[in-house]
Amino acid sequence: MVMSESTRKVDVAVIGGGPGGYAAAFRAADLGLDVAMVDMDPRPGGVCLFHGCIPSKTLLYLTEVMHDARRAADMGVTFGQPQVDVAALRGWKDRVIDRLANGLVNLSDKRGVQRVQARAVFESSDRIRLHGAEITHLQCRHAILATGSHPIPLPGAAFEPGGRIMDSTAALALEDVPHTLLVVGGGYVGLELGMIYASFGSRVTVVELSGRLIPGADRDLSRPLFARVKEAFKAIYLNTRVVSLEEGQDRVDVTLEGTADPPRQSFDRVLVAIGRRPNSRDVGLETTRIELDERGFVVVDERQRTADPHILSIGDVVGGAMLAHKAMREGKVAAEVIAGEPSAFDVRAIPAVVYTDPQIAWCGLTEEQARGQNRPVKVARFPWGASGRAITMGAYDGLTKMIFDPDTERVLGVGIVGRGAGEMIAEGVLAIEMGALAQDVALTMHPHPTLSETEGEAAEVFLGHATHILPRKK
Repeated sequence: MVMSESTRKVDVAVIGGGPGGYAAAFRAADLGLDVAMVDMDPRPGGVCLFHGCIPSKTLLYLTEVMHDARRAADMGVTFGQPQVDVAALRGWKDRVIDRLANGLVNLSDKRGVQRVQARAVFESSDRIRLHGAEITHLQCRHAILATGSHPIPLPGAAFEPGGRIMDSTAALALEDVPHTLLVVGGGYVGLELGMIYASFGSRVTVVELSGRLIPGADRDLSRPLFARVKEAFKAIYLNTRVVSLEEGQDRVDVTLEGTADPPRQSFDRVLVAIGRRPNSRDVGLETTRIELDERGFVVVDERQRTADPHILSIGDVVGGAMLAHKAMREGKVAAEVIAGEPSAFDVRAIPAVVYTDPQIAWCGLTEEQARGQNRPVKVARFPWGASGRAITMGAYDGLTKMIFDPDTERVLGVGIVGRGAGEMIAEGVLAIEMGALAQDVALTMHPHPTLSETEGEAAEVFLGHATHILPRKK
């Protein structure tokens, strides 16, 4: 029996239901446009909700609780040895995901966004084929491409369902807790997942090709984290690469080149976290006027417009910082541009957060970027060993730093390492966006005792009159 073809006409077709896609769809609907959102999953959320940000942070919160229990022993409160129930952990994670996904379904329904579960392929700039749906085509005035990205495998070691060589999605499925785990990649994904598995009992080894962990962060911010993971992990090999992976029935034999000793080792599982590639293939872009760069990212302008006047694009598929909050802002910009509003992606600072213990967060200009640009800056640091709130929590190794223009005293960058850094960095983002001066931050009254005080005192360090540390001699 041959199915008859049917076409639905809409103002905007959003291809992808991740944070950027649903933010774009919701904003377009709020602006009065008729919107259809197409995704392979029946519910919005994308990789971030189902396989990335949310499940990882759910499990990282539990590891933080376990770390707190151990720290409490130094303060006089002793708990028993933690017992990890993998099935219960997985159940809690899944309930968190379901609650958020169902909330997005409710929001899309109340906004009148048409959700279509299908694989979308462009047949032309304004016509989209839907594979797997009752409706076979969408005819649209505009489309927003939000297809995201996928993990990069090591050469010759593809990710196979149920295999011992895992990407982040498989690692977060939490099928079991391996006795030994190799993490390939010392970025935020590798370290977050490594810390989760180490907390649950795995002996974790990290291999990083470069000479440092968390390459995007300044070294003084990553130093406390490096000290912590050296204690939590079995081994960390920097300046080391994976030469080969040989997957067997019950182990993966790995050959390493660099600082690893011995160079050939075996692990129960291997997690590969070496970056992501854009999902710009197999979606019919060749039938449009969209242009791709040499790495496959969609080329867009500051208004998220592609070279095709009918199509805008957002999120991981356009490159830059592959972060959900960036994609969400871009999605709103794209919807507003389609609606004829004077909108553009013109942010001064995109916050980055590593949800390890301790957390690292930064925004704006980093000290190392300034040095690389030969740009004169003045850096003010406030150590958490002088923070009353940090000391009550046993978080002595934290640090808050601010980077200022030495002439205008304007805040150019902020970096924080320590408990709750991710919750604090928004003040730094706001300061940069508002063009705040050191005095603006210093005169902002921060409640005492809080960790947020360290941002105010970092500004005071720059001004030369911090309350809780001695001023530098001029």
